This record gives sequence, C-alpha cells and structure tokens, in this order.
Amino acid sequence: MYKRIVVLVSGGGTNLQALIDAEKCGKLGNGKITCVIASKADAYALTRAQENGIKTRTLIRKDYEDISSYSCAMRDLLLEEKADLIVYAGFMTILDENVCDAFQYKMINVHPALIPSFCGKGYYGLHVHEEALQKGVKVSGATVHFVTAECDAGPIILQKAVEVMEDDTPEALQKRIMEQAEWKILPKAVQLFCDDRITVKNNKTYIK
Repeated sequence: MYKRIVVLVSGGGTNLQALIDAEKCGKLGNGKITCVIASKADAYALTRAQENGIKTRTLIRKDYEDISSYSCAMRDLLLEEKADLIVYAGFMTILDENVCDAFQYKMINVHPALIPSFCGKGYYGLHVHEEALQKGVKVSGATVHFVTAECDAGPIILQKAVEVMEDDTPEALQKRIMEQAEWKILPKAVQLFCDDRITVKNNKTYIK
C-alpha cells in the first residue's frame, strides 16, 4: 500500500511542481500525492494540483482567530485525509504542537538556507537570502528537516550547498537555490521517507 502524501502550500507551488514531476518519474518511492491543502484561496499551487488531477482543499488562515484554532482545524483535516506524510511546500504558517504532536516525524519542510544559519521565526522567502548576502557568506543552500512546534528546529534530513556569486541579488540567489537544491532534495527526502529509510534518534536522522 502506498503512503499518502498531503502537501501544504500558500503560494505559487514551485516546490509542489518539483514533487509532482518527481512522482511522474517514479521518484517518490512508495509515495503518492493524494491532496494539496492551501492556506490562501488564490494560491496558484491549487491550479498546479488541479491540472495534475490531485485533490485540493483550502483552509484559510485568516478565517481563524489564532494559530491554535487553525492548527486544530489543520490536524483534523490531515487526519480526515489519512496523511502518512505532510510536506510543507512554501507553506507560510507555523503550526503549533496540536499538529506537530499528532504527526511527529511525519511532517517535513524545505528551508532555503543551510540550517542552523538564517532560520527560525521571520526567516522566510527573500528575507533569508537578503540576510545571507548581507553576511557575505560564500555558500548557502537548502535544508529538508522534520517539522516540530519550534520553527526550523526539527531533525535535519538532507542538505545541499549552493555557491553564492559576488554579484548576486536576493532574487538571483533564491532562484539558484530553488533550482540547484530545493527541487532536488525535497523529492529525495520524500522518497526516503516513503521507502522507510529514515530513522530519528536524539534529534538526529539516520538514513538507511
């Protein structure tokens, strides 16, 4: 029986597209994307899912008064969808322990930096790359990690470094990290999970 992958999105869905393309090539192992849930009704990621015959649902963040009630609603939705793996693919809401405890080591996120650099609350989108360039780092990259209630603090699954160019803008660095790192290691991490090749001990992952 395949593992049911539910992808959480908020925007354009480029990482979702990388997962859809990987699935078409048989590169998600024993996994199948069964549902895409968006936090915004106008997220283009929903269109990508629909064009590929994937079920879509919306759970609008601003319909809920606080993160706790939103997290509880998301947990119930994920249970309803029988999610085996939840993938954050440009999902811009930090969910609390109501979700994270219910799906411990079953939620993964891709972050556009080499954690523990440039991560945590406030580090999202172009902010990450602006900060990296300001610090003058020579390499940046992407990290896939398990999601916990603490932002960007879960066990690291995969990382990939990307060279920073002297004339980089935040937009240019963002694009290179997506193309060279995020779109490669996110599907790979999903494949490893779906093929039961990841174990976690003492907040560290081990890949079989």
